Amino acid sequence: MRKRIMQQESHVAPSVQHGWLDLDQLALVEVTSEEEAHPIEAALTDGSKEGWRAAQPGEQTIRLVFDAPQRVSRIKLLFRGDGQERTQEFVLRWQPADNQPYREIVRQQYNFSSQHDSEELEDYAVDLAGVQALELRIIPNTSGSSAYASLAQLRLC
Repeated sequence: MRKRIMQQESHVAPSVQHGWLDLDQLALVEVTSEEEAHPIEAALTDGSKEGWRAAQPGEQTIRLVFDAPQRVSRIKLLFRGDGQERTQEFVLRWQPADNQPYREIVRQQYNFSSQHDSEELEDYAVDLAGVQALELRIIPNTSGSSAYASLAQLRLC
């Protein structure tokens, strides 16, 4: 009997990461504050698991201003709890080209538990053409108690 081991062709779908926009090259980022050890770049690139953290408590805004209008079809946000029990809210808005008014994409509230590390992953399929800017406003504690906003990851494609 003759036998030969064949190489099986891989039919694994390509990594979704290859479709993410290179925000480092395509946009200017504006942020209301950031901890030196947790800069906004940490949430916008694949290199860090720590993400961004505000330097002061309370509401914070992250804004991406694109060099040229972009088409956005997916928005992925990952928030991680810090052990503090609280209700967090975020508002995601976009600005069409030609400085038109911002339009709300989503407003979401969720609870973080003090019992364990918790995560909130939001993954939105959208169809936005001519995006000039994308803005994320985070209210880390809707009750008004002191809490620091953070963002583990923001990806667009």
